[in-house]
Amino acid sequence: MAKLKLITGALLALVLFAGCGQAGSEQQRTLTVLAAASLTESFDELGARFTAEHPDVRVQFDYQGSSTLAEQIEQGRPADVFASADEENMAKVRDLVGAPQTFATNQLTIVVPPGNPAGIGSLADLSGDHAVVVCAPQVPCGSAAQQVTRAAGVRVKPVSEENDVKSVLQKVVAGEADAGLVYVTDAKAAGEKVQVIDFPESQQAVNSYPVATVNGAPDPELAAQFVEFVRGPVGREVLAHHGFGTP
Repeated sequence: MAKLKLITGALLALVLFAGCGQAGSEQQRTLTVLAAASLTESFDELGARFTAEHPDVRVQFDYQGSSTLAEQIEQGRPADVFASADEENMAKVRDLVGAPQTFATNQLTIVVPPGNPAGIGSLADLSGDHAVVVCAPQVPCGSAAQQVTRAAGVRVKPVSEENDVKSVLQKVVAGEADAGLVYVTDAKAAGEKVQVIDFPESQQAVNSYPVATVNGAPDPELAAQFVEFVRGPVGREVLAHHGFGTP
């Protein structure tokens, strides 16, 4: 009889424990953040820091080109926060988001495979007979590429125009291109996988990154907290560590 009571008690404890675990998971909140691809590494770190302060929150990121994300918001995609790599794509959804706030800046650099087999040393060299990859014009990094090449009087004929900066970087890393125009933050994240060639003309197109809550966000209060976290001391520290400039 005592043994039966012991078994029954153990089973009851397991049921209660399972119930508590289920209740805890039901209380967890999910924050959906749509962010420019160039924010991948920095926002992954910020997400981890944010959840450390909010253990009941799971931050779910979707990194794509800003133009693609803006289009999805226009089509009614539910989300809490939108972080764009330029002000132009944020402006496309100005009636669908809260007041945008600039939190970082970024600019382009040239990346080439290690050893620089094509011998590229400047922006002007990209106008030669080289396989160059850039972002598509509607993407912030593509718009910036057009601005710097136009300002420098350099005509580049890319072999590929990608939908986000990470795809440009990957082409170079994979040895499918002699050079690519990417943000300095992406070049830094790639480490020894690429060789970096800075060029002075990059100052002609410095991108400002705005962030905003999305109207109708499932959790508007939490969304506002994340925006302030990105703009606050921790956000500035993390973004600077990944190579972003201060607005």
